[in-house]
Amino acid sequence: MNIFLEILLLLLTFIYSYLEAFVKLFIPLKRKSVSGEIVLITGAGHGIGRITATLFAKLESVLVLWDINKNGVDETARECRKLGAKVYAYVVDCSKREEIYATAAKVKEEVGDVNILINNAGIVFCADLLTLQDSQIQKIFEVNILAHFWTTRAFLPSMITNNHGHIVTVASSAGVIGVPFLVDYCATKFAAFGYHKSLTAELSAIKKPGIKTTCLCPVFVNTGFVKNPSTSFLPERALKALNKFLDVKFDAKVQCIDKDK
Repeated sequence: MNIFLEILLLLLTFIYSYLEAFVKLFIPLKRKSVSGEIVLITGAGHGIGRITATLFAKLESVLVLWDINKNGVDETARECRKLGAKVYAYVVDCSKREEIYATAAKVKEEVGDVNILINNAGIVFCADLLTLQDSQIQKIFEVNILAHFWTTRAFLPSMITNNHGHIVTVASSAGVIGVPFLVDYCATKFAAFGYHKSLTAELSAIKKPGIKTTCLCPVFVNTGFVKNPSTSFLPERALKALNKFLDVKFDAKVQCIDKDK
């Protein structure tokens, strides 16, 4: 496409997006109730997972919290119970498929059918491609993307039966633009973004409009794996538009924390 047409299309996208946001200030969309819905959150022991759990607790959802860190998931559970939520906490290693399937079966028996699945668990290693260990590359794919397949395969059947549910994929801004020294992480988040798009298309193809999907692409945040993150690019809405229509450079700096030390 001609570069001038691309820029024009970008400007029109900006204008439409801001007009849409302006209208919603005065005519907000009606939020659906999640009261009583069973919400499963992976990686709920800290960071985005913990914040998400507390938000759903305030909305009176039934929470199923998964994390590999027992102290972390128990702390999140305590916070959510203080808010009046009914909470079930499980220690799960999302890099292990059989452990995911076994715990999913336990959840179905002890809690019921999961209505909202939030695939949030993730890990990150900050190193150049040649410094990364083979085991680290395998591990990050197991947690950041393969676990999405196993959790969805475990809980999607009941959603299909009821034509009701919501699957949330927590990807990253690093899932749309590559970042140096995060080749493994970016690859998994690109995969997560593609997984979301394909799953959404598949649910449409099998005519299950009652099952919704959402993909989140946050910038780097303090989650326990990174320290003092900073980015130097445009706001996220502008980033998405620029990435779609132009060749954009992404500059991000993160300081990783070795969780094994």
